[in-house]
Amino acid sequence: MGCGRVGSTIATGLEAAGHSVAVVDQDATAFRRLPREFSGRQVVGVGFDRDTLIEADIEQAAAFAAVSSGDNSNIISARVARETFGVDNVVARIYDPRRAEVYSRLGIPTVATVRWTADEMTRRLIPDGVHSVWSDPTGHVVLAEVAYDVGWVGRSVGEVEAAATGVRVGFLTRYGEAILPVAETALQDGDQLHVLLQRGGIEQVQAALAEPPEEQS
Repeated sequence: MGCGRVGSTIATGLEAAGHSVAVVDQDATAFRRLPREFSGRQVVGVGFDRDTLIEADIEQAAAFAAVSSGDNSNIISARVARETFGVDNVVARIYDPRRAEVYSRLGIPTVATVRWTADEMTRRLIPDGVHSVWSDPTGHVVLAEVAYDVGWVGRSVGEVEAAATGVRVGFLTRYGEAILPVAETALQDGDQLHVLLQRGGIEQVQAALAEPPEEQS
C-alpha cells in the first residue's frame, strides 16, 4: 500500500525475486514510478478500504507492507490486513518514533524511518563514539557501531564484553566482510565493531571502550 519511492522499489524488488505483487495507491499517477515491465496488479483506492484490498487479492496475500506517506493510514491498513484478513507478515512504515513504539505493542512490526535516518546521518557526520545501525520498534535494543581505543587491538571479543557491561558483540566488519566472532576472536587493526545493547547504556559503553583496556596481570 503506497506507490511512492519506497513502495515502488519494494514492489519491483519482490517481483524480480519471483513473487506476485499487487500495489494499492489512491493516486493513479503514482503507478508511473513502476517500471514498464512490472506485471503486478495496480489498484486505485484507499489502502485500508476492505473492498480495495479484496480487489488487490489481499485474501491470497502472504505479506502486506504499508508504506504510504501517512502514519495513520499505514497503521490502520496494517491492522486491517492483520486482523481482518489474517495476513501473517505485516509491516508499517511510521515517521513518528513515539508512535512506532505504541504501534509495536499492538503486534504490528514498524519501521521508524525518521529515527533510523537521523541515526545513520549522525553516524557519518561524527564517526567516533557509538552510533545506532538498527533498533527494535520500541527503540530499546540497539545494534550499534562502536569506536574503540587502539589499545583494544589484539584483545578478544570476550574481553570487550567483560569491560562493557551489558554489551554483546554482534559481528565484526573486517576488510569489508562481516564475520561472526567467538569469545576468543581478537580485534584486528581496522575492524569495525558492532554490538547489541540497551539504548540507555550507550554512554557507559562509549566510556568503557574509549579508554585502553586495563593491563592484564
